[in-house]
Amino acid sequence: MAEHDLRSAEARMIAEARKAFFVIFGLLCLVWTVQLGNWADRNGLALQYGIRPHDLTRLPEVFTAPLLHFSWQHLEGNSGPLFVFGFLAAYRGVKKFLLLTLLITLTSGLAVWIFQAGNTVSVGASGLIFGYLGYVVLRGIFDRHLIDTLIGVVMAASFAYELAGAVPGAPGGVSWLAHLGGLLGGAAGAWLLRDRAGHQERAGGADRPTPRGESARSGSGGSGTDSRADLLKELKDLGL
Repeated sequence: MAEHDLRSAEARMIAEARKAFFVIFGLLCLVWTVQLGNWADRNGLALQYGIRPHDLTRLPEVFTAPLLHFSWQHLEGNSGPLFVFGFLAAYRGVKKFLLLTLLITLTSGLAVWIFQAGNTVSVGASGLIFGYLGYVVLRGIFDRHLIDTLIGVVMAASFAYELAGAVPGAPGGVSWLAHLGGLLGGAAGAWLLRDRAGHQERAGGADRPTPRGESARSGSGGSGTDSRADLLKELKDLGL
């Protein structure tokens, strides 16, 4: 029974990862297609549907600005990180990923709309990228999931330099407010979308009464065995 459940969990995870790949690939295709139209219109779409701070009539543009870029170089620079961080954020659940994307879009866009100077137009997917990065770094901690925690540590160490773009004084032309808003949205998403079911299962396992005849010492040893079993299961889920 346990082996059957393990195989079912593996199959679900692989299916979810496959869906995540196609969702992120589809998002990239959409962004590149939009840029093709924007390029043909000489950045007319970016100017029309980008975020103009403090203008109530342009508030809905917080949802369109992440799809637009002012140049092909801008889009090329965002495409790789968007795919990597987007996939890592989505591979354990596409539904959660879609909710996370909505949250990051709002926090990143509103940070620009509220706090940025009014004589600017902001576009680009970098707010989403920073949001996905924040989510990936913190998700494993909030979910108490070892593999996701390790992934988060590796991503944080590998892309720590990216965080410089989320503070005042970032290189010219970069909207650090969009980055900071996205980062905060990703961190909030890691908490709000945490795996509550997993927490309840672990809490339930910790509260189980000790069977008669089982000593406290053997119970302690069982806990260590359970921890090793959980680690082995997570590694096996990932094919390691």
